[in-house]
Amino acid sequence: MIKILTGAAVAMALVVASAQAQQKPVRVVGTIVGVDGPTIVVKPRGKGDERRVRLTDKAGVFGVVRATLADVKPGAFIGVGAMPQADGSQKAIRVMIFAETQRGTGEGHRPWSRPGSTMTNATVDTTAAGVDGQVLRVKYKGGEQRIIVGPDATINAYVVGERSELKPGANIAINAANVNADGSLEASRVNVGRGDVMPD
Repeated sequence: MIKILTGAAVAMALVVASAQAQQKPVRVVGTIVGVDGPTIVVKPRGKGDERRVRLTDKAGVFGVVRATLADVKPGAFIGVGAMPQADGSQKAIRVMIFAETQRGTGEGHRPWSRPGSTMTNATVDTTAAGVDGQVLRVKYKGGEQRIIVGPDATINAYVVGERSELKPGANIAINAANVNADGSLEASRVNVGRGDVMPD
């Protein structure tokens, strides 16, 4: 009897694990090649088959525009992809300035998508010139980081966008598309590049 129950428990655990794996959000980055009602058809950047993503009724659309270091001011809420340095600082690869409506999004410090890198979403406390670039001290709940922004760092900003921007030819990035039970994708937020900006 015990063996039977154990086997059933293992089988149930496998079913649950499989369901959880199916529900893990996926990233979709590429160019819109078609629009079918609430669904956008995306050709992934690089290799891969086209992906169809249904947008929820209240899906948020944010434009991604070029920005400069002058736009990174005390009080701004930013996201910084960076590489840790020997002195404990973080050397910025990419800085994203969030729109005010996005303040608090993903706040904290954690690993980023690139090997060995970090992502810090935090509020700029102070900014000052340094030998290797602008030095930012950013604070988030439970900690703070010292960020070095050199001349090679990419600086962009989010601005509130409109659904009408989601048309063929637009470069987009969906950071977390939900996978439904039938394998279809659904998203509640889309980032769309303006001009020559390629969101990632």
